[in-house]
Amino acid sequence: MPGGVGEPAMRHSKIFPLLFVFLLPALVYAQGAGKEWDKLNQETKDLYHAGKYDQALLVAQKSLQVAEQNVGPNHSDVATSLNNLALLYNTQGDYAKAEPLYKHSLAISEKALGPDHPDVATSLNNLAEFYRTQGDYAKAEPHYKRSLAIWEKVFGPDHPNVARGLNNLAGLYYSQGNYAKAEPLYKRSLAISEKALGPDHPDVATSLNNLAGLYSTQGDYAKAEPLYKRSLVISEKALGPEHPDVAGSLNNLAFLYDTLGDYAKAEPLYKRSLAIREKALGPDHPDVATSLNNLALLYKTQGNYAKAEPLYKRSLAIREKTLGPDHPDVAGSLNNLAFLYDNQGDYAKAESLYKRSLVISEKALGPDHPDVARGLNNLAGLYYSQGNYAKAEPLYKRSLAISEKTLGPDHPDVATSLNNLAGLYSTQGDYAKAEPLYKRSLAIWEDALGPDHPNVATSLDNLAALYRATKRNAEAEPLEKRAARIRADK
Repeated sequence: MPGGVGEPAMRHSKIFPLLFVFLLPALVYAQGAGKEWDKLNQETKDLYHAGKYDQALLVAQKSLQVAEQNVGPNHSDVATSLNNLALLYNTQGDYAKAEPLYKHSLAISEKALGPDHPDVATSLNNLAEFYRTQGDYAKAEPHYKRSLAIWEKVFGPDHPNVARGLNNLAGLYYSQGNYAKAEPLYKRSLAISEKALGPDHPDVATSLNNLAGLYSTQGDYAKAEPLYKRSLVISEKALGPEHPDVAGSLNNLAFLYDTLGDYAKAEPLYKRSLAIREKALGPDHPDVATSLNNLALLYKTQGNYAKAEPLYKRSLAIREKTLGPDHPDVAGSLNNLAFLYDNQGDYAKAESLYKRSLVISEKALGPDHPDVARGLNNLAGLYYSQGNYAKAEPLYKRSLAISEKTLGPDHPDVATSLNNLAGLYSTQGDYAKAEPLYKRSLAIWEDALGPDHPNVATSLDNLAALYRATKRNAEAEPLEKRAARIRADK
């Protein structure tokens, strides 16, 4: 919240906690196009999981050629190769190439196998996930729903694939801030997985992880912690202590402690997660960049900028090398490094990085993506810190408009934009403009995150500060007391 009458502006660090796992690997396997094709598909898989995307892309292209030569252009194995090639382009942020391949794969599968075949459901799921990552939730939802309906029809309501479909649809609702819709789907997914696969299966760990992430986002840390811990125990038991999925679980539990300000617990978990990933995946894997980013964020939060900066820089270098300079994750790394410089008052460095991050996001994701809204918010916050309110205001307004359009009027990100715009007006003494924005922001956070979330406390303090600035002390006092109670309970 821009300061003056409240706390500093809410910015967004791009966090890569792997909080939510979308099940059903997008790499698909089939048989029929010959042994060479099978071998190429396996090689594609191995290179993909090793983070060697450029090499994997070349092998996937060869796989497609072999399939088309051996079984013709309309065979389901060609659909498989198209799907896998699409995944690689998608991973590298080349969305213009990925989308038509996903669509072509789906069309072939529907024609060759029929509209209700499980492979069609997988293609629908992958296309839905493509749309979700781009923030096109209106396109994603019907694809997720149709995919889920096919799996339920073919396998019955208690099959693991149904659990995975429910998990992915829940993840969509989570992305939209619709936590009330997401929670029962995550719970049903968990129940199916436990019943069908047993309580110690990795898919159960994933469901526990995702439900924990939902509770953590809502500020219900007491519910989240035991789920994260159980997820970690299952992963270690089922996969071994050095598996990359264990690193993901460690990362998520660390992120919870980081959020709670328990840095002594968070740091060793982040470090162990990083060590596992470096050993299992190699020093230049994107997941290593994620661990570096999150450890850097921990140090930044503690004010240890000297430790944070080289980690952010190494994370950025890995992403640029493995994903290319125009990938959204590169934008995220640039944003985080900018945020570090912003916190240190090095506004010239921060501004150039924020701007480059924003350009990449707009180019890769389109001008109306939530990541663009967050980038605009951060750049506006920088200008606010410099007292350049004329530059800050239109950016805050555009950020708010994008968030409302893409996420809906009741999403927590909308509350953040409203809060920051209100803070800008308060700082300028325009309390008549600020007050309704603060009130709407508060209402959204209370509804979406619950009445005891830290953001609610922040919002209460900001509104109370406005009341005091306008000589309404009697209205301010109960808000301040309530905010203090929320913080005391955390």
